[in-house]
Amino acid sequence: MHIAIDASRTTIAARTGTENYALQIIRALIDLRPTHRITLYFRDRPPPNLFKVYPNVQHRIITTPRLWTHWGFAGEIWRTRPDVTFVPAHTLPIFFPGKAVVTVHDLGYRFFPAAHPRPQRAYLDRSTRYSARRATRVIADSVATKRDLMSEYGTADAKIDVVYPGVEALHRATEVRIASVRRKYRLPEKYLLFLGTLQPRKNIVRLADAFAHYLNNGGDQSLHLVLAGKRGWLIDDVLAKLPESARPRIHFTGYVDDDDVEGLYSGALAFTFPSLYEGFGFPVLEALRCATPVLCSNTSSLPELAGDAAILVDPTNVEAIAAGISKLMSDPKLRDTLVQRGNEQVKKFTWQRAAALTLQTLEKAAK
Repeated sequence: MHIAIDASRTTIAARTGTENYALQIIRALIDLRPTHRITLYFRDRPPPNLFKVYPNVQHRIITTPRLWTHWGFAGEIWRTRPDVTFVPAHTLPIFFPGKAVVTVHDLGYRFFPAAHPRPQRAYLDRSTRYSARRATRVIADSVATKRDLMSEYGTADAKIDVVYPGVEALHRATEVRIASVRRKYRLPEKYLLFLGTLQPRKNIVRLADAFAHYLNNGGDQSLHLVLAGKRGWLIDDVLAKLPESARPRIHFTGYVDDDDVEGLYSGALAFTFPSLYEGFGFPVLEALRCATPVLCSNTSSLPELAGDAAILVDPTNVEAIAAGISKLMSDPKLRDTLVQRGNEQVKKFTWQRAAALTLQTLEKAAK
């Protein structure tokens, strides 16, 4: 059969979770070497080494300057009439023929509307609702996202396939690499790490308050908090609320280069991720791959991902987050246990497995 895939997000330089998912799932799909014919559609010309070259995989660049999805991409689908269209990120074209599969990553805008600009929130709501209804089948990143699709949009249980994404082959960095990354970003030797887009939904203020609470109640005074990631919407309002007492020990890296992520995780004493909502929390699994103990929320998809390999806390309770930090910092045996459990937990999340299940979904949709 002929599979058309929206690959427009894969050429974005500063990739966030959704763009990285699109890149990795497409790479893994074509590396399965299926007998199907695959066409990847791009907004701009991809680098020559972005994807491996196979005879059954074609690249097509659509140069439509505006309404790329709803005009340019849709026009190509009308012209070629593939057996199934795959869009790895929320938004199907408004009008197009044939069967389709869409991946829905999360519905955070429904539960935390204040964390999104009103126009963006309205667009996400309309486009995701439409895509979930129009798609032949829907892929959800987690059981939590599947549950949200059913409750918020009435999507049928039988229409949704839960396919956990994989996580890149990160490993514990060498001490030399850790030191190099620390120098590059001017980081202290002992730090807790948060990595993600800095925005209200990530619960950064409560994390900083919990860090201050830990310091003010006998915690290790040489410990620092590193907030890594690019700045998102409303971040200035968030930063204005950070506790004054902890500000000298809070560090910002900005966007972190892909090559430095491994060293950043590996250099942290613990990874702290008390996000209010995650459809799939890639950073939790990335930290586990780097043998870094994890503290994360006990809500949304995060308990699915972390299993028993992390300390789970109520993200709305500052004292609970602080207690979790204190437990991690004061109990070396617990840290070792979490690292050992994490080594096993991450084996459940591979791009090869995700691609195989995604291909099954595409084949079911085409039939």
